[in-house]
Amino acid sequence: MNTIVCVKQVLDPEIPPAKFKIDAEAKQVIPPPGVPPVISVYDERAVEAACRLKDKHKGKITVISMGSAKASDVIKHAISMGADDGFVLQDEAFENLDSFGTAYVLGKAIQKIGGYDLVLCGRQAADWGAGQVGSILAEILGIPVVTLAFAIEAVDKKLRVKRVLNDGYEVLEAPMPSLITVSSEIGLPRLPGGMGLMLARKKQIPVWKAKDIGAESSQLDKAKAHTEVTSLSVPTRKTECELITGGTPGEAGVNLALKLIKLI
Repeated sequence: MNTIVCVKQVLDPEIPPAKFKIDAEAKQVIPPPGVPPVISVYDERAVEAACRLKDKHKGKITVISMGSAKASDVIKHAISMGADDGFVLQDEAFENLDSFGTAYVLGKAIQKIGGYDLVLCGRQAADWGAGQVGSILAEILGIPVVTLAFAIEAVDKKLRVKRVLNDGYEVLEAPMPSLITVSSEIGLPRLPGGMGLMLARKKQIPVWKAKDIGAESSQLDKAKAHTEVTSLSVPTRKTECELITGGTPGEAGVNLALKLIKLI
């Protein structure tokens, strides 16, 4: 069973709030010095899902990531977990693409790789959280999509997927190949073993440019983007405290009740 997993490198969500800075004019987040980026938490779950299927059905796991040359770190992390190969998609034309542009680039890379039974993505990115790329990518590839999966089985050339709902879950079947987005309910990802870490460290990760995957410049024109970031700001937190008093504890209780009534 051959699986392709799309992963993204993001800022470490555990960084202290004081280190989180943005460039409001450029509408970009400023990477904090000394804090290396990490694999998006949902994408790491997608790698875990691929490894579980490989444990049971053998096959190959290929990981792709669009970003800077440093995205090879998340590819190597996936390899240390059990993936076999990976590619970085890095080109100036790929920078600051919206969900549609990102899905287009990933789609061209997947079409070049070919020979897949399953494509896995995280349910959403841990930074922007749009949750659009997986569904758009499935449309580009012309394959079925199931979102929010927390369990995936391969049975009789079909995929049986448990999908998260607000009040439980549903079980769906899809043919191969299909695209599935994985949710965190699948469980914690495995810790890389010593051999996996050694293999990943020695692995050379190829970098594909736009010309390598046959990406058309017209599809990467940011002036034709479907979405636009109009502003970016850091949320402000404001707290207020008011002491409710009274001549007696009973009066203080009445005053508190009256105050609460006004707030309703």
